[in-house]
Amino acid sequence: MINLIPKHTYDYKELWLLIRKRNSWLVNLRYFAFLFLLFFLVISKFIFRLGYTNEQFYTLIILSFCVLTYNLLLNLISNSRFVKDSPSGINPIVISLIQIQLDLLMLGLIVYYTGGIESPFYIFFIFHMIIGSMILPGYVIYTIAGIIVVSFYFLSLCEYYGIIAHYGVSGLLNTPIYNNLDYVVIFSTAFGVMMVVSVFLANSITSALYRREQDLKTTLDKLNNAEKIKQKYIMGVVHEIKSPIAAVQSFLDLIIEKYAGPVSENVEDKLIKARHRSDEAIQIINDVLYISRLKLLGEIDKTDVDITEVLNNILSKRIIQAKAKNISLTFKDNREEKKNIQGDKNLLEIAFSNLIGNSVKYTGEGGRIEIVLSGGKEKTEVEVCDNGIGIPEEDKGRIFSEFFRASNVKHKIHEGTGTGLSVVKQIIEQHRGIITFESPSRLADDKGRGTSFNVEL
Repeated sequence: MINLIPKHTYDYKELWLLIRKRNSWLVNLRYFAFLFLLFFLVISKFIFRLGYTNEQFYTLIILSFCVLTYNLLLNLISNSRFVKDSPSGINPIVISLIQIQLDLLMLGLIVYYTGGIESPFYIFFIFHMIIGSMILPGYVIYTIAGIIVVSFYFLSLCEYYGIIAHYGVSGLLNTPIYNNLDYVVIFSTAFGVMMVVSVFLANSITSALYRREQDLKTTLDKLNNAEKIKQKYIMGVVHEIKSPIAAVQSFLDLIIEKYAGPVSENVEDKLIKARHRSDEAIQIINDVLYISRLKLLGEIDKTDVDITEVLNNILSKRIIQAKAKNISLTFKDNREEKKNIQGDKNLLEIAFSNLIGNSVKYTGEGGRIEIVLSGGKEKTEVEVCDNGIGIPEEDKGRIFSEFFRASNVKHKIHEGTGTGLSVVKQIIEQHRGIITFESPSRLADDKGRGTSFNVEL
């Protein structure tokens, strides 16, 4: 079997998907062609009064139903297990070739029985060459085009010399032209040139686009590989950072437990705070490692997760920060049915910790933050709502972009990289969830316009 796979093919999966779509498009187009041919025959015979012999008319009717029949068969075969996405054997490109060959055979018969060189349907040969150029390799479509041009020449000359019968349609032309040798030669030559030029243009454009698409796919794969290498490097470096912090924690524990001798109450208080900050540093490192693993593997480990437990765990860590700013931090569980969700507990904790942490960070003294859990059997909804500084209108379209920070954030006061919400969105989408936001929020007042983030899982 001849090789029909385009040169420089890199992504076979995308190739088969593309060819299957085009085959489906051809099948649908053929149903239209069947109806159009029947409509043309009825209109031209009974309204425009064109003269068909009985042999012509009924042959054309039979041909139209032949088109319908093999179209149904091709549609059935295309979707069967016999057609496999493989370079060898019967694949979607082979089905494309069979479709085009059958179409050209039927079109040749239709052209012959509607006047040959006088037929208005000859233009559809060019149409088919353009379609074929979008699917088949260049040498195949050029070969088919050459066979059609030579056959058209040969049949036109055979009609002229009376070797085969001419089936003209009376009333279509005032004067027959099939018996004019000069016209036959000039028309057939022009038809041949149009065919070759159409194939050349269509095949050149299609090949260039296909090669560009393959190059883009190659580049994308290289970028993905580079991203994996980067994530591995990040994981290695970040993991090494844990060692000195863990060592610092050990020394702090020795001093706090007074193994190194007594310390004043004031010093002990500061050491305990330093110990808590080192715990936070370890947690951040673990978060970075977890997110790097997510980007590296592109998958998550799903287990039963109690979302209430996740949120309470986050709140227990954030309550000290909230109290320091005199912020009212409340949690309400309004669910109709309390049930676990399927997900990665650590990643969900990172996501909601980011949202709640942002609320605490960007809500001023004496502000309000509400975390509301709602939903029922089908989904779980989490709302993180505050009356903080809010999100400016001009920044709303970019708020989930990496390294973006809103224009109303005072960077010297509020530290950050602008990656938090981007990470949150990735985690929620990995869980097939949706995250949206509103600003101003329902808690907006004279202290701030606020923001409300809504997560559906």
